[in-house]
Amino acid sequence: MASSQDRLSLMPTLPGGSGELSPSFAQTGAELSLDDSDIDDLDLHAEVVGGGPSDDVYEMRERVDASTDRGRWHPDGPVPGQGHSRRDSSASSVASFQLYTPDEEDAVRRKFDRKLVVFMALLYMLSFLDRSNIGNARIAGMDEDLQSDPPRDDWYEWALSAFYISYIAFEWMSLLWRLIPAHIYVSMLVLTWGLTASLQAVSTSYPMLIVLRLILGIGEAGFTGVPFYLSFFFKRHELAFRTAMFISAAPLATSFASTLAWIIVKCAAASPIAPWRLLFLVEGFPSVVVSVVACNVIPDSPQTASYLTKREKKVARLRLRAEQDPVSVSGKPSSALRIRDVLLVLRDPAAWIPAAMFFLTNMAYSSLPVFLPKILTDMGHDNLKAQALSAPPYLAAFVFVLLTAHLSDRLRARTLPIVFHALASAAGYAVLAFAESWHLPPLIRYLAVYPAAIGFFNVVTLLIAWAINNQSGPSRQGGGFALLQFVGQCGPLVGTRLYPDRDGPFYTPGMRTCAIAMLAVALLAAVLRFYLQYWNRRLDRQEHEMESGRTAFEEEGLVSSGRRTKKSAEPFRYML
Repeated sequence: MASSQDRLSLMPTLPGGSGELSPSFAQTGAELSLDDSDIDDLDLHAEVVGGGPSDDVYEMRERVDASTDRGRWHPDGPVPGQGHSRRDSSASSVASFQLYTPDEEDAVRRKFDRKLVVFMALLYMLSFLDRSNIGNARIAGMDEDLQSDPPRDDWYEWALSAFYISYIAFEWMSLLWRLIPAHIYVSMLVLTWGLTASLQAVSTSYPMLIVLRLILGIGEAGFTGVPFYLSFFFKRHELAFRTAMFISAAPLATSFASTLAWIIVKCAAASPIAPWRLLFLVEGFPSVVVSVVACNVIPDSPQTASYLTKREKKVARLRLRAEQDPVSVSGKPSSALRIRDVLLVLRDPAAWIPAAMFFLTNMAYSSLPVFLPKILTDMGHDNLKAQALSAPPYLAAFVFVLLTAHLSDRLRARTLPIVFHALASAAGYAVLAFAESWHLPPLIRYLAVYPAAIGFFNVVTLLIAWAINNQSGPSRQGGGFALLQFVGQCGPLVGTRLYPDRDGPFYTPGMRTCAIAMLAVALLAAVLRFYLQYWNRRLDRQEHEMESGRTAFEEEGLVSSGRRTKKSAEPFRYML
């Protein structure tokens, strides 16, 4: 096998040994004869040396062992005070080369978008459909058929709360994405919630339905880790839009549930099966079928994606080396979870503040989809019309979530879009809260639902991406995400009890509570931004001091080992 230097010397360079690639090589995107073992042997690391996110060029620098008395060379010449060798002069001529082209990176990213993100969005749409269609089933006759004797007003609220009790208790399952192969884990989760959702159709009483909702919550709890899973495949500034593609399935599922419920209720009049039972059966069974597909489609890591070529797998791994611990894309998830890093998250305000914001947002996020059909019937619409009118606000939310997340990624900013949408949602809820005292007509009340729904769906999407962005390393990201979900999913325990029948038809206390919660989210987002700005300035000062100290040592000839401190290609900074 050729030596490392022999392999490097084959790299094309400009005349004169400048170390730069020839334009023809960069333009053709010729594949380099460099594999992962080559990188490890040479002890190379990448540094971004130019261009924006669309045209990054990575500079690979060679480190050599001190015992060989060879200096570490870079394009500007040898490190002062270090020895020379024939190999050094050759290494300096190839100190910089491009591992992959921007077109190659774009191709890999597009494949993950089409093959992975879209499929995960489909699964989330099915999960949200199975958890939220209970609101449509309620006005389709479920409440009358399952009511006890004597009747209890809080049975429906308990059915909603049961789901979130188990959902919260099993939020720790989001850490299992690093311990269990994803294709097995996902298929089992989807099968669990699909079977349970379908079995709701045979419920004979509210207690039986409550037990099934508890099991449904366990099945869906583990699936909340999908944004964390997507961080194995995408860079930090790419994550919000991919999370949006995933989360936007929720409003799409809600609108689809309302439309499908309208069709089922309309067609079930001549059926021997009660409309609400048929609704649970029709909307739950597809998850069972898709669980089989998931086992064959979901990759465990970029290295195991069957739809990538050998070269694309290499690019998928290398493009994340600048941001992640290599173990995060090594295809060995069982060794990537560091318990100490996970526990350190518990002391981090950058993890607790988003969790508090998520708690407040979830009060609205969890309540409106399951109560809106009933709220619309209380506005004076019949059951069929209420089912149909429930869909448009969520279709609008679907469009705005994708647009906002795409803009947030391009600007690499989270605070401003979160504040904007939180305030818009608070305004919508405020209109609904004052509807009774202002004597607002049903049309105005219905239009106020739009900013309320669009706002909290956008906040949820950006919060999830922001929480993952602001933890360094895969273990802290996993711990931060688990904390976000554990604290945040306590919000639905409050949200599912905000609209009792006694407060109808205006539900003023619940609307007022959601308005205050979304206003608090906007304020907390501003507080978090100031906190993160402080730490970014502090990290900048620390890095500057370290660079100054290292330079002083080198100039005085005090560094004799021939090694320089490893520098991250993209030093961690909090995203604002």
